[in-house]
Order: sequence, then C-alpha cells, then structure tokens
Amino acid sequence: MAKALIGYVGGPTPDQLRETARLRQRVADLESEVLRLKVENDGLLKTLSESVEHVTASGVLEAAV
Repeated sequence: MAKALIGYVGGPTPDQLRETARLRQRVADLESEVLRLKVENDGLLKTLSESVEHVTASGVLEAAV
C-alpha cells in the first residue's frame, strides 16, 4: 500500500531525496565513530589487562600502607 501511496502522490520530492542522502551520510559517519570507539576501547582493555597482570598481592598491601 505504501508503494501505491508514493506513486499516487508523485514520489519523493527533491528535498526528501536530499534529506535521505544527508541521513544516510550521518548514519555512515556514526557507524565509523562506533567502530573507532570500539577499537579504542579494545586497546584500553588490553592495556588495563596487561597492567593488572603486573599487580601482586604484596604490591597492593605495600601501596595500602
């Protein structure tokens, strides 16, 4: 039915086409940002796990005193 309605009203206007293109670009930009943040987060988690491996119980006790 939606296709019938779009055909009836004459299809998308140039403004709608521009808005659709703009929104598609925004989605692509946000997807890139999500990917960048995932990579950054993975690096931070790796650094944290490497730091935690070097922590010992005696080191924690010395730091607490």
